[in-house]
Amino acid sequence: MKTHDFYYDLPEELIAQVPLEDRTASRLLVLDKNTGDIRDEHFSDIKKYLVKGDVLVLNNTRVIPARLLGVRADTLSPVEILLLKRIDDTHWETLARPGKKVKEGRRFIFLKDELEAECEGVLENGNRIIRFEFSGIWEEVLDKAGTVPLPPYIHEKLDNPERYQTVYSKDPGSAAAPTAGLHFTKELLGEIKDMGVEIAELTLHVGLGTFRPVKAETIEDHEMHSEWYDFPKEASDIIRKARSEGRRIISVGTTSTRTLESVAQTDPEMNPHSGYTNIFIYPGYEFKCVDSLITNFHLPESTLIMLVSALAGKDNILNAYKHAVDERYRFFSFGDAMFITDLNR
Repeated sequence: MKTHDFYYDLPEELIAQVPLEDRTASRLLVLDKNTGDIRDEHFSDIKKYLVKGDVLVLNNTRVIPARLLGVRADTLSPVEILLLKRIDDTHWETLARPGKKVKEGRRFIFLKDELEAECEGVLENGNRIIRFEFSGIWEEVLDKAGTVPLPPYIHEKLDNPERYQTVYSKDPGSAAAPTAGLHFTKELLGEIKDMGVEIAELTLHVGLGTFRPVKAETIEDHEMHSEWYDFPKEASDIIRKARSEGRRIISVGTTSTRTLESVAQTDPEMNPHSGYTNIFIYPGYEFKCVDSLITNFHLPESTLIMLVSALAGKDNILNAYKHAVDERYRFFSFGDAMFITDLNR
């Protein structure tokens, strides 16, 4: 299957640069995954498409201030380090810019006498292993030294970093937000619970690999990035019972989807599990757990548009995206939402 099969034209002005003041005021495109039928709604209308007994699955990861700006200790020339994956208490796998300045053995200063580092290795993919030296508690030092890394297509300054966090974020560890969840407020979630919809929480720490383009000509040749997840007992109990009763599992975001499908591949019984996943979902994949998906609009030729195409069919997705462009929906992280479901169920 060709990567270019998942291309669509997107005017740059439709890429949302700032979040809406009201999280629930974003638009919602409802897509029937079987027929391709489309409805235009607002996100607050999501309740119209939920019923008692549904299970809404949330990724409760929290974005960390993973972008560190510092200098080389010897030349004081600027460097940027993006934290990707924590290895242990002091070591991280990182993305470094400019890479030519971050070589093995070189030292860097981010906060003098509080946060310094040394490059201890360069991986085959170009990522760097960085050992950090810090004074005090790591999380407090990182809060002081780092900033939340926004996606490269966002050029406006974010006045309130909490707007790049979901209202249910708990477990720090992501370099990017699970953006489908940005549309929920605590009030809306409360109303959904009052309807009899169950909420299950899991964790997948989102890596910056989410934004890396698929460079392979055929998607089967693409090497997927790896991310850590935790599927706890509470979520396992809810989902196992719901599946046994034939109730609907609605994933909020592609990260929740990848977690659920990774667990289902490992254990069809969906017992508690944690580990790393590099699952790559594209058309031809048979979903084992997820029935419906709340998601944002994704970049052309990205692994994420391939995932939603696996659930609803490539033609249905590309037709829905064309509709969204024609109707001037807002795209990507701070943009509008999409609900992929079976409207006849």
